[in-house]
Amino acid sequence: MWTFVGKRANKQWLWLALNPINRQIIAFHIGSRSSKDAQVFYEKIPAVFKSNTGFFSDYWQAYITTFEKENHFGVGKDSGLTAYIERFNGTLRQRVARLVRKSLSFSKSLENHIGAIKYFICNYNLEIKALHY
Repeated sequence: MWTFVGKRANKQWLWLALNPINRQIIAFHIGSRSSKDAQVFYEKIPAVFKSNTGFFSDYWQAYITTFEKENHFGVGKDSGLTAYIERFNGTLRQRVARLVRKSLSFSKSLENHIGAIKYFICNYNLEIKALHY
């Protein structure tokens, strides 16, 4: 998902990893769409998920070069395997005004942008956890 800080020309990409079992966000990163940022994102994913699960993503080259080949699978939207993350992206855009593409609410600094998104994700994970218990 893309967003911006300050002005539209300063695009920032939101990288998300979601656990489909409980629908909690296990890692996120905000940066460019480069392989370098893909590596930073991958390093934020807890080790237990890296060794025991598979990752489904689109066919973006940065994913292919960063994620281990044995547990990374490129899939299209028609497969249904990205439905949870696409639904979460919609929820993010609905509930975090800074992420609406045509908005008067935008972040002037990257730190505040990351903070607002992190605050929402933490609150979301707590709400989801409460629903499952």
